[in-house]
Amino acid sequence: MDTGGHSADAKLERALTAAQLYYMQDLTMDAIARELRTSRSSVSRLISHARETGLVDIRIRSPLEHGAGLEQELRERYGVSAHVVPVGDGVSQVDRLERVAMTAAKLIAQFVDSNMSIGVAWGSTIGAISRHLPSRDTHGTKVVQLNGAGNTLTSGIEYASEILDRFGQAFRADVQQFPVPAFFDDPATKNAMWRERSTRRMLAAQDRIDIAIFGLGSPFAEVPSRVYIGGYLDKRDYQTLRDDGAVGDVATVFFRRDGSWRDVALNARATGPGIDRLRRVPRRICVVSGMPKLHATRGALTAKAVTDLVLDEELAQGLLAV
Repeated sequence: MDTGGHSADAKLERALTAAQLYYMQDLTMDAIARELRTSRSSVSRLISHARETGLVDIRIRSPLEHGAGLEQELRERYGVSAHVVPVGDGVSQVDRLERVAMTAAKLIAQFVDSNMSIGVAWGSTIGAISRHLPSRDTHGTKVVQLNGAGNTLTSGIEYASEILDRFGQAFRADVQQFPVPAFFDDPATKNAMWRERSTRRMLAAQDRIDIAIFGLGSPFAEVPSRVYIGGYLDKRDYQTLRDDGAVGDVATVFFRRDGSWRDVALNARATGPGIDRLRRVPRRICVVSGMPKLHATRGALTAKAVTDLVLDEELAQGLLAV
């Protein structure tokens, strides 16, 4: 039986993994050797092989992505362009998030160009991404805040603006903040605010974005989403979310496992764009890590809220499990 092809594919896969860890996650060769349970010299040879065979070219691409790999399976099942980040079994959820965020930051820098408008939803994941963004000179670029950040404890401006400012500095972009609460106390107050000219201007700016960048909130994650730990929700809100069957949120708009969201009661008070508005954005980059966000990720994919998905390998496998 001829196993040469399988052997060659296995070597390519290991070379791809080593290249991703080295170039996209900035791990040292010693750290990669420990993770792959091999020697430092073997890692060096794998990375050299990755360069020689064309795996490394601006971004890391897999020659097997049209085969039976995780990224292709995710594309076939959910219709998204997937970027799977290899992370070892023993890596903590915090480190897992950092690695996925680091990879996402470098991918986002490839997608952003001059005269683009970038919509950013604040949160723990996007905060991590903002710390790893490489600098890139663009002109005429705008960064637009997608959802309000204020609550009963704080205006939220300092937290959200720090994230937005990092995006602005990375791409030399103009930053447009959205100075409203994350949730209004009364839907009628939100409706009145949405009629104000200043608010309508921001909503119009959100409707013109070319790229939306967001994480997924989940009340079950080991690394808590900002909306669940920052004083944004009270006990009644949590009870309402449980009653409505919500499993997560995108830009503080909550959805169920089946992707439905319109009749989730808390959304009437939320300031993030509804999923119908989000779906009109040409490129929607979702960055997520960790199995605790499995249901939230599946719900967001079912809702067709995502075009590009950056996630860790374990979560990718969970999405594809029967």
